[in-house]
Amino acid sequence: MVHVTDVTGPATMQWGHPQPRSGEGDAQRDEVGVPPACGGESGNQTQPTETIGSWRALLGPRFLGVSTLLAGGVALYAINEFLTASLLPSTVADIGGERLFAWVTTLYLVGSVVAATTVSAALVRLGARSSYLLGLAVFGIGSVVCAAAPNMEVLLAGRTLQGAAGGLLAGLGYALISAVLPQALWTRASALVSAMWGVATVVGPATGGFFAQFGLWRWAFGAVAVLTAAMAALVPMVLPGGRADSDGAAPALKIPVWSLLLLGTAALTVSVAQVPHDSVATTALLAVSVLLVAVFLVVDRRMPVAVLPPSAFGSGPLRWIYLTMAVLMASAVADMYVPLFGQRLAHLVPVVAGFLGAALAVGWTVSEIASASLSSGRVIARVVAAAPLIMAVGLALGAVTQVDDAPVGVVVLWTVALTITGAGIGAAWPHLSAWAMSCVDDAEDGGAAAAAINTVQLISGAFGAGLAGVVVNSAHGGVVVAARWLFAVFAALGVVGAVASYRASRGQR
Repeated sequence: MVHVTDVTGPATMQWGHPQPRSGEGDAQRDEVGVPPACGGESGNQTQPTETIGSWRALLGPRFLGVSTLLAGGVALYAINEFLTASLLPSTVADIGGERLFAWVTTLYLVGSVVAATTVSAALVRLGARSSYLLGLAVFGIGSVVCAAAPNMEVLLAGRTLQGAAGGLLAGLGYALISAVLPQALWTRASALVSAMWGVATVVGPATGGFFAQFGLWRWAFGAVAVLTAAMAALVPMVLPGGRADSDGAAPALKIPVWSLLLLGTAALTVSVAQVPHDSVATTALLAVSVLLVAVFLVVDRRMPVAVLPPSAFGSGPLRWIYLTMAVLMASAVADMYVPLFGQRLAHLVPVVAGFLGAALAVGWTVSEIASASLSSGRVIARVVAAAPLIMAVGLALGAVTQVDDAPVGVVVLWTVALTITGAGIGAAWPHLSAWAMSCVDDAEDGGAAAAAINTVQLISGAFGAGLAGVVVNSAHGGVVVAARWLFAVFAALGVVGAVASYRASRGQR
């Protein structure tokens, strides 16, 4: 297997934009089509051309190892999330702790959000290889703790470790795209990495259900630990050792403490907001979390060490790119109630209802792989601008087709609606990810911009779940009314998000 440094050389291991070495720029563009920097609203930015790197290049011998590692880290994190949800009933039946049921997911999410804010600092201090090995080591330890847990309290400790390590791994999955791959492959690499969430929605519940069926929930966590060890064995083969600036002394590990505390508290608050059945308490907690995020934005902008890159607060398109991603991700979380609606309204068995919920992920995955293959910058800009509206159409179709005792034909319409919703998200996601990595005013901000993708994804997903809980718990008139309101509210959010997507894509034509 070819080592990454043999491919990209030291110039691409900057934690910002890869810059070709002297004399290699033309050759590199001829080979993989490296485009210029992102366009935007500020006058000092250049207009981009869309990447023309191929799937064959990304998955060929030259980059197969690093692609497998980056996608595998995200897959490990995502599959574990869905796998655990399937295992929890069996776990609680064995070790008790039903009163702490919701905290299994809450602490996992909070750990992920907090760790996601440290990705850039870890890369600067430790380098790519050590950062990845650290994340995998902690994830493996957390999995072993979960497998051996004698009670729910110990399981929660293991889940917190898994969440923290998973947040780091998922953040590295995006951050290292801009560091170890040519810019021409960023869009397809982003599609590959985010497609792992679609894979996880099918593989996670199916695998968890298999282990739970035979009462082997501990073995499931043990299997995750074994997979983690296998991933760790791959790391030295494909990622370079040392830091990007290995010639100088090791820089101090600078953590955005205040930003981390504010964002972590916001994630905890919005997660807890899903627990109460009192709509007033839920709404109040959601409002507090929104306020905490607003304070985070003010504080982060003023901090010398921050989570978001300075370009996110400038006049360029980066803020609109992040906002569009936030709307898409928050809306995708409406899918969490689909299995419940399928069982209550169409009387589907749990397995079939679970796969109905996977329709959104299938649409997302297929759409983003197809969209990542587009080569015309003008077409791509139009697709991204329209993506929230496509998503809104799918959600609106879901809203108007919710009925009690739904026949098979209506269930098919639900599947179509969810697939359209996922297609809207997937059509835009890989391009938004690639734009976020390149739409920076300073090349040194590229790594932070890439790492922030995962932070935006996690916190917006948490807010989407909180909003969904508020809508469902506040609806009066039964499950069918709750289902209609849920899809309608997120369809409206998609329409509003079209403003952000238009602003994000305006400079990319």
